Amino acid sequence: MEPSGASPPQTTIWRHLQARAKPLLSPKLGSRDPEDKKDRGGGIFKKMKRRELAVLDRVISSSQPDLLFSGPGLGREEPPPPHGSAAPQKPPVAHHKSSSLGAACLEKLAEPPGGSGEAESRDEQPRLAPPSSGMYKLDVELKRGRNLAVRDRGGSSDPYVKFKLAGKEVFRSKTIHKNLNPVWEERSTLVLDCLSDPLYVKVFDYDFGLQDDFMGSAYLHLESLEQQRSIPVTLELKDPQHPDQDLGSLDLSVTLTPKDSPVEERRDSATMLLRRSWKRSTKQQQSLRLSDLHRKSQLWRGIVSIALIEGRNLIPMDPNGLSDPYVKFRLGPQKYRSKTVPKTLSPQWREQFDLHMYEENGGVLEITVWDKDTGRRDDFLGRCQLDLSTLPKERTHHLELLLEESRGLLVLLVTLTASSHVSIADLSLTPLDDPLERREVLARYGALRSFSNIKDVGIVQVKVMRAEGLMAADVTGKSDPFCVLELNNDRLQTPTVYKNLNPEWNKVFTFNVKDIHAVLEVTVFDEDRDRSADFLGKVAIPLLHIRNGKQKSYELKNKELTGRTKGTIYLEIDLVYNTVKAALRSVVPAEQKYIEEEPKVSKQLLQQNFNRVKRCIMVLISYGAFINSCFEWESAQRSIISFVLFVVVVWNFEVYMLPMALLLLLVWNYVMSSIRGTTDTSLDAMFEWEDEEEDREDKEAEPKGFMDKLYAIQDVFISVQSALDDVASYGERMKNTVNWTVPFLSWLAIVVLSSATVLLYLVPLRYLLLAWGVNKFTKKLRDPYLIDNNELLDFLSRVPSDVQVMQYRELKTESGQSPVKRRRTAPT
Repeated sequence: MEPSGASPPQTTIWRHLQARAKPLLSPKLGSRDPEDKKDRGGGIFKKMKRRELAVLDRVISSSQPDLLFSGPGLGREEPPPPHGSAAPQKPPVAHHKSSSLGAACLEKLAEPPGGSGEAESRDEQPRLAPPSSGMYKLDVELKRGRNLAVRDRGGSSDPYVKFKLAGKEVFRSKTIHKNLNPVWEERSTLVLDCLSDPLYVKVFDYDFGLQDDFMGSAYLHLESLEQQRSIPVTLELKDPQHPDQDLGSLDLSVTLTPKDSPVEERRDSATMLLRRSWKRSTKQQQSLRLSDLHRKSQLWRGIVSIALIEGRNLIPMDPNGLSDPYVKFRLGPQKYRSKTVPKTLSPQWREQFDLHMYEENGGVLEITVWDKDTGRRDDFLGRCQLDLSTLPKERTHHLELLLEESRGLLVLLVTLTASSHVSIADLSLTPLDDPLERREVLARYGALRSFSNIKDVGIVQVKVMRAEGLMAADVTGKSDPFCVLELNNDRLQTPTVYKNLNPEWNKVFTFNVKDIHAVLEVTVFDEDRDRSADFLGKVAIPLLHIRNGKQKSYELKNKELTGRTKGTIYLEIDLVYNTVKAALRSVVPAEQKYIEEEPKVSKQLLQQNFNRVKRCIMVLISYGAFINSCFEWESAQRSIISFVLFVVVVWNFEVYMLPMALLLLLVWNYVMSSIRGTTDTSLDAMFEWEDEEEDREDKEAEPKGFMDKLYAIQDVFISVQSALDDVASYGERMKNTVNWTVPFLSWLAIVVLSSATVLLYLVPLRYLLLAWGVNKFTKKLRDPYLIDNNELLDFLSRVPSDVQVMQYRELKTESGQSPVKRRRTAPT
């Protein structure tokens, strides 16, 4: 309804304002008395006649959380009236708590620009986010959840919250276990360059080993927030598939602040979102700040040593009434999986491994037990949790953990120890370069402390200086390289140097050494914001190959470490260790890596492994051929020397000569390697020959086609198949000899073994060996045309294998079947 007495231009302006403000009216404001609307409309018209029309181009979603605003609202102020003029009477306005800011904004348009309370109203005026673009800082405090959805079978949930902005995850809260009213009290600061994208909040129920369950979501529209003021927000969680379902709510506290100066940008210490539109210098500063922030997450507070002993009274999941159980462990981002013990309800694992504690209180160790099933999904047997904060450190705890949601228990030995010598520093803070600290380290690993803390073998200090000539991984012809250093399960990384193919890191990493035979792996990656990092190069350095205090350049290799890739990295490494501890640790099981790549089927890898086994067998065959040539008198000089040596050794043989022979072999190889200067020449030649052969095969295979490649794979499989058949056949023949499958051969074996027993009892062993040797050496001289043979293998060749036994077995005649019918059904 139009105000009475309005001129046509005024009516047009009033209708325009009414059309723009109508979608923003709340139900409470829209349900007022029409006469009240008329009076208020006239008041608004009179005020708008004296000032510009406020453009309300903000669209507030109906899903916006309830926000309470007080005080005057949006609008440009009019200059105060002249002194002595009467201020217009302020119409009464009711304040409402509404889900839309538009209603409150429209109410504030009716307030007069002057009056007795105007200055106080201007001080309390809420600063709404302007529609223009710019840099903003959004502080979000995740307080708690209320009446969240039940997702676990126990009537509870393990909720955690994710924040997404423009489709990217910018925050993830910790997981609160078994709680429908969790209290997080976590803060996050986001840097924004526009307010058009809403903050998407999602809640999930954490399920270890399974897909996390969805618990609801909500949107927080940033354009509707006041600026420079902490606002309590309640988000009602909804499921888009079931909008009527009540999934509880989240309590937040949000503060939106404009970033007007670069000084404020530098003062931000918790940046979680970096925009591509920033300048390069700002991005590098943010990267350094992020590396400092996340440095603590890379360094662990201690080590959890876990010995998985056994399980008891587990649930049978297989048709045979048994299970094939294995155990999964998870502590933060670290995972470990035990071996599978087949067909048992009381498995004995006897495995030991270490995990790292990244939290001050240790965190929660999550344990699940599974039944291994081939060809289908593994069956769940139960779970349990261990709060490490309840365990005293520097002690071994014998624990029997009952499985939840199931029966049975696990027996563990858990030891919590504080970590040492694991750090990241700049070049100005190198521990081993300080003479005082170096003396302390040398004393700690000196000879006098060889038997204290056997697991602490030493420390290694790695200076990552720079890299040159790296591969360009981005479309701009540059890369964003960073380094990851791994020593067994210890993993640290440098900050990222953006848009540079010759980065300089100048960082120092210090690792604790538990095994002197460990390998330091340095991998260079290219950082990508939208996907996983790209591989640029890698180098593997055994600790025993380190030359202390010398800066050395390493050519980067490919992922398999078999070939060269582009780039060089410069490292300086210092290693301090105790020799006695290192020797004692060399005869205990090596530490197993709990982060390993899954094996993949590869024809090249199969061919390579087959060639490796073939080379080992060929070496043994070559030694056998050399010995046989001595028996065959192919070279009279060599046969005479071998015969005399054989007689002397057998006649004077003592047990101590066995280790002495191995000792002489090692000394001989050491002398020969010293003369040659290196032991890697043959390996290099071997891999070069393999690479050349593969290249030649690839070139030859190009014009050939699919069938030729198939035949090549078939040849490899036939060779493997034949080798496995020979090994299995000889094993089965020895078994069938003992099992009396062929009684004649078993009786023959009894006669031979009885004769051997009597001879060994009556005649000394050295005389029997001399007789055997003289016979072998003179056999060719006595009969030049005699065909050489091996009596034991010839005997076993007469014994049938299991396959041959099955083939030789006669079929029983079925009763009631006529001879004619048998002839018809007989195979041709």
